[in-house]
Amino acid sequence: MTVRLFIPKDACAIACGADEVVAAIEAAARKTGTAIEIVRTGSRGMLWLEPLVEVETADGRIGYGPVTEDDVYGLVAAGLFQGGAHELRIGKPEEHPFMAKQTRLTFARCGIIDPASYTDYCRLGGYKGLERALQLGPAEIIEEVKKSGLRGRGGAGFPTAIKWKTVADAKDDRKYIVCNADEGDSGTFADRMIMEGDPFQLIEGMTIAGLAVGATKGFVYTRSEYPHAIAAMAKAIEVARQHGMLGVNIAGSQHSFDMEVRMGAGAYVCGEETALLDSLEGGRGTVRAKPPLPAHKGLFQKPTVINNVLSLVAVPHILADGAQKYADFGMGRSRGTMPVQIAGNVRYGGLFETAFGIPLGELINDIGGGTASGRPVKAAQVGGPLGAYVPTWDFDLPFDYEEFAKRDALIGHGGIVVFDDTADLAKMARFAMEFCSVESCGKCTPCRIGSTRGVELMDRIMRGERREANLAVLTDLCHTMKLGSLCALGGFTPYPVMSALKHFPEDFGAAPRTLEAAE
Repeated sequence: MTVRLFIPKDACAIACGADEVVAAIEAAARKTGTAIEIVRTGSRGMLWLEPLVEVETADGRIGYGPVTEDDVYGLVAAGLFQGGAHELRIGKPEEHPFMAKQTRLTFARCGIIDPASYTDYCRLGGYKGLERALQLGPAEIIEEVKKSGLRGRGGAGFPTAIKWKTVADAKDDRKYIVCNADEGDSGTFADRMIMEGDPFQLIEGMTIAGLAVGATKGFVYTRSEYPHAIAAMAKAIEVARQHGMLGVNIAGSQHSFDMEVRMGAGAYVCGEETALLDSLEGGRGTVRAKPPLPAHKGLFQKPTVINNVLSLVAVPHILADGAQKYADFGMGRSRGTMPVQIAGNVRYGGLFETAFGIPLGELINDIGGGTASGRPVKAAQVGGPLGAYVPTWDFDLPFDYEEFAKRDALIGHGGIVVFDDTADLAKMARFAMEFCSVESCGKCTPCRIGSTRGVELMDRIMRGERREANLAVLTDLCHTMKLGSLCALGGFTPYPVMSALKHFPEDFGAAPRTLEAAE
């Protein structure tokens, strides 16, 4: 009897030694005369347990983690191949508290299937959304997406159906679907995990988008820092073609759609949709003035849908299960689920998919387990390096686009970076300004010049030079950058700066906020 084991080939797991663990298990199996099959999966998202080794038993998969190369012979001796007891045994991964509390839609297959297996994908519900989409037709597909309440998961939260309808209504001989997989925000890794762990889902989502708007070609634009994701996507695209799910007459229909992966050089500004288009066309990534919108004149001046990975992978579920089922999750105008990425100084870092509305404090303290250092939490930055610092007294904040906006904060791509009480948020806020000055494309003055002047002003403030006068100039500068920048790079840089000044003035040399002021 062959024993089946499942070990991630996700970038995080590999960085933690997964390949070495695989080699050690294979060597141990040869030594004990055990026939084994190792399936390389994506990660389930419990990143503090990587590499996570799972063995298939009569009662289901049993997990062990984090496993090192040196642990393997002890595990085998303890009965790894039978799911035996060991201090690294976590039981069934899906019953682990971190997993059991989740509402997994887009990440339901991650860590479970072989990401290169078309059969595995279909066995667990894959391509049911495309099947229904082919029955509905373009207008009905867009209506389903509209009813679901799906909004862009890349930061702006723009309604997906409006973008799709604009492209569908545009008259042109060629249209495109572009997936923005240029995941550059600190503390974010959901796009990478999907591409490495369930790439067919992104292919299906882009194909449905193509059917809806009349596009026949798609591009996944990602960064050179993601070699494993690029390889996984390229392999899945090849397999999808072999099974007739890409190319001419997809799934035996009269529709055609094909796609490919394009790699950028890692410029942060290329996460902005128009700079991404310039890069995709082979030019320097520079922000375009709008209008015209990409929906009218996008890639190669043709109507183009640009969606984030997490937006596109939600589409197959909406089509397969119906818009209402998806819309039943969430709160207010934030419908469905959000894959929240918990990182930084946190005990249990990883990906936690849940319906919108969960309080930020629950994500950090209950799900994330507080700080890894064991010290008190000071703040969390949500939404990448240009997101606001949310203090602990605001941890009642529901994870919702509008609720965050009310408190001058951003959800962005759903990344949370946790800081303990030793963090100097003045230095962190200065880094945001410096980051903007380095990563700016240089197209607009508020971003290009404002960020450089911002660094200079913050240095003076932190040295105590003409503090009040420089604070007034910095505040005015942030206001100008927020309202005058061409894109969100310059427009969002004020968020970390102003939130740090507001909530943590003591880090800038001022008197600490009182409890009454905090409340």
